[in-house]
Amino acid sequence: MSKPQIKIPATYLRGGTSKGVFFRLEDLPVAARQPGPARDALLLRVVGSPDPYGKQTDGMGGATSSTSKVVILAPATQPGHDVDYLFGQVSIDQPFVDWSGNCGNLSAAVGPCAIHMGLIDAARIPHSGVCTVRIWQANIGKTIVAHVPITDGQVQETGDFELDGVTFPAAEVALEFLDPADEGGGEGGAMFPTGNVVDTLEVPGVGSFQATLINAGIPTIFLNARDLRYTGTELQADINEDQAALVRLETIRAWGAVKMGLIKDVAEAATRQHTPKIAFVAPPAAYTASSGKAVQAGDVDLLVRALSMGKLHHAMMGTAAVAIGTAAAVPGTLVNLAAGGGARNAVPGAVPGSVRFGHPSGTLRVGAEAAQVNGQWTVTKALMSRSARILMEGWVRVPGDLA
Repeated sequence: MSKPQIKIPATYLRGGTSKGVFFRLEDLPVAARQPGPARDALLLRVVGSPDPYGKQTDGMGGATSSTSKVVILAPATQPGHDVDYLFGQVSIDQPFVDWSGNCGNLSAAVGPCAIHMGLIDAARIPHSGVCTVRIWQANIGKTIVAHVPITDGQVQETGDFELDGVTFPAAEVALEFLDPADEGGGEGGAMFPTGNVVDTLEVPGVGSFQATLINAGIPTIFLNARDLRYTGTELQADINEDQAALVRLETIRAWGAVKMGLIKDVAEAATRQHTPKIAFVAPPAAYTASSGKAVQAGDVDLLVRALSMGKLHHAMMGTAAVAIGTAAAVPGTLVNLAAGGGARNAVPGAVPGSVRFGHPSGTLRVGAEAAQVNGQWTVTKALMSRSARILMEGWVRVPGDLA
């Protein structure tokens, strides 16, 4: 006899250009409060995966990598922090949850959601102003500082901050990613795991490519668009409707993951889809964004297109934006060269070392503070702004045999 469904308290939020289902750890069924198969099975069912139709019709997922995500929040376990944040990237058509990295976009929703869930000491929340929330990103062991606007004692969600890739304006949430380099890749865990700002990546059966391999925000493989016979102005359909191109890019990603020390064999890449990311860069050029907005060459420092979970992202992953900002600040990387090379100078009204790049939905500015210490490049922080909004709150329901 089938068990009745159970209901679990949950909040559905947009953060940046992503959406996800947020839970408090203590609200999960007991078996799912620890990492492992029980937790993964529950979260897969919540989101509606695996779905061979690729639609996630029977769950909360939105059938894209940007909308197939889950977050678990808990009281801080690390001194000097307010909340623990664990992110899961849920595969759409395969039965696995990838816990190997962070989501920079949903990071913008963590502070607001933690306040909403009562995880932040009420005495620290101003009647009006900004609440600074120190987040422990548990996937990668890093600190994120969110500056959450507060009005009348409540998180301010509406506003006039516009983010390309998001239809409606909202309140701005400023984020600081502290010491974002070294997410756990490569021997010795350096920001550049091979010790080089540019490598030659040999991909059997595909070709040889110049590549910048970096661990900052999220492990990322940067290539030159021209080496892939692209211009850097591509939109989603140009890549995602070309199955041969997707296979080629995934093969390059797999070999890049091996070179970064993230996996030992290319076969392992199939079960590590979230990291590393693969992106390609190009010098500024005019193009029309997916919304119809005209982006002029003078609006940006460079063009970047990035793939997430095997498909070209509709905008830019927040963690990849951190990697872009960091790489742009280091002379000689492919990102830095596409932006004109040399040191990034401060832009009036922006953070030092900032760069504005064009992506399929428009443009984004990100800043990074990078320096060379004892011959090694380090980055102290990366900064960007996002917005976040609660879309729905209440309970999700799943079959009782998953409890």
